[in-house]
Amino acid sequence: MDKNKKSRIYLIVLMIAIFAVYTYRQNLPRQVHVTGTTMGTIAYNVKYIDKQARQFKPQIDSLLKDFNQSLSTYIPNSDVSVFNKTGKVTFNFPYFYDVLEASKVIYESTQGAFDPTVGPLIDAWGFGEGEMIGPDSTQVDSLLQYVGFDKVDFTNTKAETTIPSMKLSFSAIAKGQAIDVVADWLAGQDIANYMVEIGGEVRAKGENLEGETWTIGIEQPNEQRIGGLFDAIQLQDQGMATSGNYRNFRIVNGKKVAHTIDPVTGYPKMQTLLSATILAPNCMLADGYATACMVMGLEGSKNLVETHPELEGYFIYADENGEMVTYISTGLKGKTLKDAK
Repeated sequence: MDKNKKSRIYLIVLMIAIFAVYTYRQNLPRQVHVTGTTMGTIAYNVKYIDKQARQFKPQIDSLLKDFNQSLSTYIPNSDVSVFNKTGKVTFNFPYFYDVLEASKVIYESTQGAFDPTVGPLIDAWGFGEGEMIGPDSTQVDSLLQYVGFDKVDFTNTKAETTIPSMKLSFSAIAKGQAIDVVADWLAGQDIANYMVEIGGEVRAKGENLEGETWTIGIEQPNEQRIGGLFDAIQLQDQGMATSGNYRNFRIVNGKKVAHTIDPVTGYPKMQTLLSATILAPNCMLADGYATACMVMGLEGSKNLVETHPELEGYFIYADENGEMVTYISTGLKGKTLKDAK
């Protein structure tokens, strides 16, 4: 065989090898990472595995823009703002009905510990956007007439109330719902492995690029805004949300008052429960239930997850010596970073 013929054969073999490697790499799963902001200044992070490495940032931003137009109290003509001004609204987007349905489930199963109408009391105690009035018992009683989710009537097309000045705010559940909106859209694009995070709340499905279950951290509870990892949970096909009162408090009459307001009594709840992490079938439920746990306290929260098999809980609380200890529900045993050590 002459030298030229050998060279041609080597070249053909090399081209075949290059093409095989290229084809192999093209079929490998690739992770796409999309970041941005929503709800004003809240950061979002979306990671998904896609062989085509499709870039979905424009679609995600569009989804979140419509979501805010429905449920943001900072947008004057949003659906929720219209309700708060007039006491009624016809929905322009499906998100309002979805969050009302989820809120009703959580409100009823927590005996009112979760309540999207609690805003006037939050403002009155100085934890909201409105004016702090330094409430006494008379003022609290007067505000309670505007609080109570059972006073909101709704169908799948509209909502209304006959209580003047009643306001709705879904700040305690909206991040979780927005995460579900993005996650469900990704699933509709045949994305089987993803992690969606907004402001610390997360929903994950499948596995990451390394073929491992998504691992999500739980923040160290402390009053300084330093953070740090307390533990981590393996999250698969669930939503996860954490609520805590260890950073947001006021001094009222010489006493430290936690930011969690009991919608039933109208007063702040002083709890040994420092942080409540809830896992649920979706992030909207996880977000709402985590908020309710801070009102219900440790024993109420333990009872909640023990009687609702669709929920799991990771609770950090202070014992009688002021030391931080944890309660982990049965379904999370062996799924946390500390358990694995």
